[in-house]
This record gives sequence, C-alpha cells and structure tokens, in this order.
Amino acid sequence: MLNLKTIIELIITIQCIFISSMIPIFISIPSNENYLKIVELPINFQIPIILLLTILFSSKILIKSYTIYLFLGLFYLPLFNDGGSLGYILTPNFGFLIGIYPMIIYINKLKSKNIITVFEFILYGIISIFILHIIGILYLSVILLIFSRIELVFYTIGKYSLANIPFQLLMLFPCSFLLVSLKKIKI
Repeated sequence: MLNLKTIIELIITIQCIFISSMIPIFISIPSNENYLKIVELPINFQIPIILLLTILFSSKILIKSYTIYLFLGLFYLPLFNDGGSLGYILTPNFGFLIGIYPMIIYINKLKSKNIITVFEFILYGIISIFILHIIGILYLSVILLIFSRIELVFYTIGKYSLANIPFQLLMLFPCSFLLVSLKKIKI
C-alpha cells in the first residue's frame, strides 16, 4: 500500500524524470573571438538525474515512476526525445529507454553499502551506463534485423550509442560532486 511519503517520492521522481528528459545540456567553450561559444551536447539530463534519484530514493519508487513515464510516453504524451506513441517501440531509441531499468537495479546495489565513495559511484555509474548501452545496442540490432536493414547496424550503433557514451560518462563527475554536497557519498 502506498503511504503519503511513498506518494510524495513517486511524484518527485516522476517530475524529475519528465523535466530532465526535456532539458538539453549546453557547455561553453572559448572561441577565437572575445566571447564564449555555446555548444549543445547530444544528450539530456535524464541519465544523470536517474543515477542521482536511485541513490536518493529506493529503486522500487524509481522503477514505478519510470514505468509511469514510459506508459505516458507510449500512450498519452510525446515525452521522449523523438516524440512518443506506440510507434516509438520500433525506433532505435526505445532500447535505451528499456536499458534504464537494469541501470537502476545495478546502481541500487551501491546503496546497500554503508559508505559510498566518489570512486565507487563513478565506477558503478560507468558499468551501469555500459549496461544501458549494451541493451540499447541489442534492441536496435534486433529491430534492424526485423526490418532487414542489417547494413545500417554500425551506423546506428555509432549514432545512438557510441557518440553519446563519452558525454554520459562525463556527466558522472558533476553528479558525484552533487551527491557529496548532499552528503550521500564520501570523498
């Protein structure tokens, strides 16, 4: 049964997942002129926020809220990166959405330890991001096999997975510093 605390945690995590999936990540880099050039990274805040929420809340709450997010994106609202609806199941991106479940479960193993260090968080984060991408790549390979487009496998793996991994790994460092400031992990 859901008590008030669980309902509040569920609402908070759903809102964080919704908002984080819509916010792109921008960085500023120096330019030859006297101003900073703003560059958009090809990822959003969804994976770092899910990693943070898994440490802050229970994995049961996060799995419930992520399931609600997927359900709403598939049947009601265009919440995903390229829209929504049941047709989204046939896109290469959907495998990466499914891969978030094992990522949540793996990061939750870290919570069983009494003291979490920054190194452990980053190590578990790296492994969980690779788990997410392995599942995404398997899903996208199956979709391409079903539609007899096997010649596009390497291109789509590069576009949807390999191009994003460095940026997602880079986002582990700000997440770890945020968790240190929240006193959830130790340096």
